[in-house]
Amino acid sequence: MSTLTRQTDTAASAVVGRLSRLDRFLPIWIGLAMAVGLLLGRLIPGLGDALDAVAVGGVSLPIALGLLVMMYPVLAKVRYDRLDTVTGDRRLLVSSLVLNWLVGPAVMFALAWVFLADQPAYRTGLIIVGLARCIAMVVIWNDLACGDREAAAVLVALNSVFQVLAFGLLGWFYLSVLPGWLGLPGAELRVSAWEIARNVLVFLGIPLLAGYLTRRLGERARGRDWYESRLLPRIGPVALYGLLFTIVILFALQGDAITGRPFDVARIALPLLVYFALMWAGSYALGRALGLGYARTTTLAFTAAGNNFELAIAIAIGTFGVASGQALAGVVGPLIEVPVLVGLVHVSLWARRHFFPPPLHREASR
Repeated sequence: MSTLTRQTDTAASAVVGRLSRLDRFLPIWIGLAMAVGLLLGRLIPGLGDALDAVAVGGVSLPIALGLLVMMYPVLAKVRYDRLDTVTGDRRLLVSSLVLNWLVGPAVMFALAWVFLADQPAYRTGLIIVGLARCIAMVVIWNDLACGDREAAAVLVALNSVFQVLAFGLLGWFYLSVLPGWLGLPGAELRVSAWEIARNVLVFLGIPLLAGYLTRRLGERARGRDWYESRLLPRIGPVALYGLLFTIVILFALQGDAITGRPFDVARIALPLLVYFALMWAGSYALGRALGLGYARTTTLAFTAAGNNFELAIAIAIGTFGVASGQALAGVVGPLIEVPVLVGLVHVSLWARRHFFPPPLHREASR
């Protein structure tokens, strides 16, 4: 074994040793949260209707609260005075825009037609998922994989702007125009720019502002050393509690739909699995080829592979109805995305040890 390999393995073991029990066994907790949510949805009549009775931006209020709690600690960790180092990285920004707004939707369109050509409702729902680029849960996966927090904040904000500007246009192109050019049946998507903007303001604007103010006020009052060594370790675990709460509520809301049609869920899941694998691996390979280093390569991969399931589900329900096949396809999205991206967090940490020498990656503080 080479000296470099021994050093990286020792460093990795040290990092694992510093993880809390919640971090170390996160895949187990996520699996349990999914199972608990599904059981609650099946065993308690009317629970889904009760949880969905109040909505924020078209998303159930409990899910909205979970997402806000989940994102706030991660965004409080961002060093906002370093964002200029990200905005000046044109390789990262251009690559992210191309992957998210050109490659991602096109890949999902192709997979939807390959795997679900005989299921127009599921196919349409899957295409909607591909158009909704991630602005929320991706910050958790990026943080767990020790990606670049500042880069994640910039890329998520960039996706948010493009989401407001481009979602409706791309929905019209991929559901109406492109199928017509190819001689395929199409569909119509009714969505307002205000609905998307409201979604962005709620799920990104609120936790981003809270995280920024927490850092500014905390550092002003006690200094950066105190803020990062004392305050952040206290609020950090809240993000994972918010993640687990969100997963329980999400799967409780959709327990009947998921367990009631297992064959349909499996058919929708297959193209999603292919999509996440292609987008993550392709983005990772691109970041590596561009020499972005471990942290930014990881951030590029997760921001390209993740999707905004909150927006996709809200638009599918608002356009086609809560019992529609389009809505079920949106629901299956997080069912597959959550365990797959958790697995890819571990793949990413493995890749750091084998493909990125220590000088090329940094340990993200927790």
